Amino acid sequence: MKSDSVLLLSGGLDSCTVLGIARSEGLNPVALSFSYGQRHSRELESARKVASNFGVEHVIVGVDLGKTGGSSLTDANIEVEHRNIAEIGTRMPSSYVPARNSVFLSVAFGLAESLGVSRVFIGANSLDYSGYPDCRQEYFNAMEKALNLGTSDAKPAEIRISAPLIRLSKKEIIQRGMSLGVPYSKTWSCYEGGEKACGRCDSCILRLKGFAEAGYEDPLEYREYPEFYTDFLKKR
Repeated sequence: MKSDSVLLLSGGLDSCTVLGIARSEGLNPVALSFSYGQRHSRELESARKVASNFGVEHVIVGVDLGKTGGSSLTDANIEVEHRNIAEIGTRMPSSYVPARNSVFLSVAFGLAESLGVSRVFIGANSLDYSGYPDCRQEYFNAMEKALNLGTSDAKPAEIRISAPLIRLSKKEIIQRGMSLGVPYSKTWSCYEGGEKACGRCDSCILRLKGFAEAGYEDPLEYREYPEFYTDFLKKR
């Protein structure tokens, strides 16, 4: 079946949920992932598995954002921060990769233009997140306008950015994904690599908080768990 959209697929909880949503709407997106100099390849392995699970084409593009520096996700000399739940979102974390979504969306728009499709999906949300400036609706509105100005007039329609999770909490995202059969056991959210997720980085904390609030046990294994999650397990 011909692809009808482009979907940015990191292999994490959010983007995989968006893929579940797109498929539930009868869409057949091309899943677009990036090898961008990140500190581990687990998320790309997860993206491949989830794309295969949903039966969509998967494309991986290489772009080395490690050369621009400034992030613990692309520079092994910068430590991944371990913050408690109250600290998350209060300031910019070391895991912020400068201009990452701008680069990813530019490539996604290029792929969409070449395919002749007019919809680009992204799994960003602005409630339970680490405070990245390129995860806000006003950013996506501006990028959509700018990127359309830079595309050919011959394309069939303006390309739209769809961020269906933008106003949802992690709890709501997980509830939606569970109802759609999203294979969360195949996803990877941790900023660190390894056989087990760390359970201490922002992404692990927010993921575990979402599962606890949604009333589900996270199918991934963790090296350690925050107290709020162990309390949740005890009460089940």
